[in-house]
Amino acid sequence: MDVSAFDFHLPEDRIALRPMEPREAARLLCVTEPLSDHTVGDLPDLLQSGDLLVLNDTKVIPAALSAIRPARPVGGGGDVSLTINLHKRTAPDRWRAFIRPAKRLKIGDAVLFADKSASNFRAEVMAIRDGGDVELRFDRSGDALDAAVSAHGRMPLPPYIARKRAADARDERDYQTVYADDPGSVAAPTAGLHFTPQLMARLHDRGVRTARLTLHVGAGTFLPVKSDRTEDHDMHSEWFEIEDETAAEIVETRKTGGRIIAVGTTALRALEASNGRAMSGETDIFITPGYRFRVVDGLMTNFHLPRSTLFMLVSALAGLDRMQAAYAHAIAEEYRFYSYGDSSLIWKA
Repeated sequence: MDVSAFDFHLPEDRIALRPMEPREAARLLCVTEPLSDHTVGDLPDLLQSGDLLVLNDTKVIPAALSAIRPARPVGGGGDVSLTINLHKRTAPDRWRAFIRPAKRLKIGDAVLFADKSASNFRAEVMAIRDGGDVELRFDRSGDALDAAVSAHGRMPLPPYIARKRAADARDERDYQTVYADDPGSVAAPTAGLHFTPQLMARLHDRGVRTARLTLHVGAGTFLPVKSDRTEDHDMHSEWFEIEDETAAEIVETRKTGGRIIAVGTTALRALEASNGRAMSGETDIFITPGYRFRVVDGLMTNFHLPRSTLFMLVSALAGLDRMQAAYAHAIAEEYRFYSYGDSSLIWKA
C-alpha cells in the first residue's frame, strides 16, 4: 500500500509540549458515526459495564544519557561529547543506543558517562550500524547496570518534544503512567498518561474491568517510514509479556459479551501478536489496512504522526477514510497531538 495515503498536514503548533492538568482533563475524540467530542474524564460514560480495558504497565527508564568518547592516543583529536538514547537491551550488560555523533566512534572506543576516572560508569563500542545505532557493552550488568543508568540518565522525551525543550523534573512524573510497574521502556505508552487514580476508581464503579500486560516500548516507535510502500517497511521489534490472569480476563470478557479495549497501540500490538493468550517474547507485528483483528474491539490512543506506523494501525482498525476524517476534525478543532496531547477512542469498523 502506498505510504502517501497516510499523509496529512499537521500544523506545528498542534504538538503538545506539556500534558493537561489534571491528566483526565485532556480532550477525547470518540471516532464513531458521527464523531463526538469529549474529555478523558467522560470515559466511564462512553464504556459499558463488562468492558475490559487492557493497560500496558511498562515503566520508562531514564534512558537519555550524556557521555564523552575520550581522545584517542593517535589520530583521534580531542574528547568528543556524545548524546545517547538507549533503545534496546540485548544482554544483561549490553544496550543498543542511538548516539550522536556516531560518526566519531569506532569499534573498541571507550564511552565514559562521568569523568575520566577509571572507577566511573563506562562502556565499550561493540558494533556500529546505520542511522547512528551503536551497540554498547557496559562495565556492569543486571541490576547494577540498571542502577547506574538511573543515576546518570534523564527521562527520554520523544524527539519532537526534545527538539523544542529539555527534559526537566516535571517530566519525571508527567512521562510515566500512574500504574507503571515493570521498568524497561525508553518511551511511554502515552495513551495511559491520561489516567488518574480517581478516573480508575470511577471506571471500576461503572463496572469496567482492567487487566495488565507489559510491552517495553523501544525508540523504534519514533522511526519514520522511509519506504514508499508499506510492504517494504522493516518494522522494529519489542519485548512483551501477557500473564495467565490477563489471558483469563480476556476469555471471561468474551464469554460475558463485553468489549476488549486496548489502552494504547503497544497494548494492542501485544494482544494481537499473542491472540490474547498468555505468552512472552518479541513481536514485530506491523498492522496496516487489510489486517483482520482477532482480539480487540476498540482502542484508546493519542494522535499520531503523519505517515507513521501508528497512524497506519489506527487506519487498519477503523478504516483509512474514517481516520483521515477524524484527524481533519481534530486539527480543525485544535486538538493537541502526540505524546503529551489529547486522546481518541476508536472502535473496530
